[in-house]
Amino acid sequence: MQSSWPSKHSQALREYLEKGLPYSEIADAINRRFNTAYSRSATIGRARRMGLAGAEQPEDPERPKSAPQPNLARLNKLRARLFTDFRPQRQILKRAAELHLRCVGIVPRHLSLIELEEGDCRYPYGGDMEGEPITFCGHPRREGSSYCTSHFHLTNGVAPIDRAPAVNPASRARLRLVTAA
Repeated sequence: MQSSWPSKHSQALREYLEKGLPYSEIADAINRRFNTAYSRSATIGRARRMGLAGAEQPEDPERPKSAPQPNLARLNKLRARLFTDFRPQRQILKRAAELHLRCVGIVPRHLSLIELEEGDCRYPYGGDMEGEPITFCGHPRREGSSYCTSHFHLTNGVAPIDRAPAVNPASRARLRLVTAA
């Protein structure tokens, strides 16, 4: 691959371009004449550097012509119509007020930490606002938990068995923890 063209090669390129030959034939002719190995791309590059290549130069008949460019304005109109016609309209919903949910099925006794006894539920209430006291549920605890049954299911995300949807009876079996020896 040669990086510079001798003046005889450049003059031959100019002559062949004046005859209207395509670049692939020009490369073949120069290679036969001067025993070189110029490619079609090399002849195009050299012609451009010499200022000979441009829109008026003949195109290679072997090379397929590019496809016509689409009408972008028409395509944009079509896209806009398609997307507005088939896209479902979104409802704009107002944000609901934030809810602070507690267990609905139980009314807490609101005991302070000092008033709690050993078997009382320790589910906390309050303390959300500055200066608001923290109180506790105070109902009898569920076995093996710090909370009453309602608060246990609320915190663990497990629905009580009597409220669980009807499913396979085998899945309704109660599980118990067994300590490993």
